[in-house]
Amino acid sequence: MTARILIIAGSDSGGGAGIQADIKVVTMLGGHAMTAITAITAQNTLGVQAVHPVPTDMVLAQMDSCIGDIGVDAIKIGMIGSAQTASAVADRLAVLKGVPIVFDPVMVATSGAALADGATIAAFESLMTLATLVTPNIPELQSLGGDAIAARFGTHILAKGGHGEGPMLTDRLIGPSGQISDWRDARIDTPHTHGTGCTLASAIATGLGQGLSLADAIERGRAYVRQALDCAPGLGGGHGPMGVPYGFRAHA
Repeated sequence: MTARILIIAGSDSGGGAGIQADIKVVTMLGGHAMTAITAITAQNTLGVQAVHPVPTDMVLAQMDSCIGDIGVDAIKIGMIGSAQTASAVADRLAVLKGVPIVFDPVMVATSGAALADGATIAAFESLMTLATLVTPNIPELQSLGGDAIAARFGTHILAKGGHGEGPMLTDRLIGPSGQISDWRDARIDTPHTHGTGCTLASAIATGLGQGLSLADAIERGRAYVRQALDCAPGLGGGHGPMGVPYGFRAHA
């Protein structure tokens, strides 16, 4: 059966990140994408011009509608919209048993625009407690408390190295008992990186929903992102969206 992936995240009007990027990767990897939109943004490659949070009750209604009828095999959480929504979503997800959850703690857009305030970031703790995997970049990991959050919340952390220095990029997988493994690759020199975090988290969630191990889901997700970076179409005047690697073999 096709893996059913519920995406709880914000909309990116420019199509590079958020719900739009999530739907692309879930579809390309053979899953069925469902959405609970948490916020509407006016956004392009140059930045975020406006953000309109969706009321919490409507976010929950979208979730209930999908889960109650279609069902769910994995969940990806991205931009959450507000502290109230973060807490309410956590309460709703806490009753689900055996469904892997990938949480990408979105705080700042690629352009530098803030997408979560202090209260919302504080509310992330309830989501990290439920998550199978949390996927922060280096600044996000530092804001959340560093590697120690894996043990504190009993989860796995994929510490992404894209914000690091040097020609090599290292992503580290950290479990509650410490580092498990890492992946090292040459950095791809491109300004068109908008949506990398959203895409990776959704790719991993799709893999988990399809029954892949955590390590295999991460490895496939990273390969997908790298190919998407390589085929970026060069749109816009700033941090453009990645491409869609139509030749990617989802089940390789």
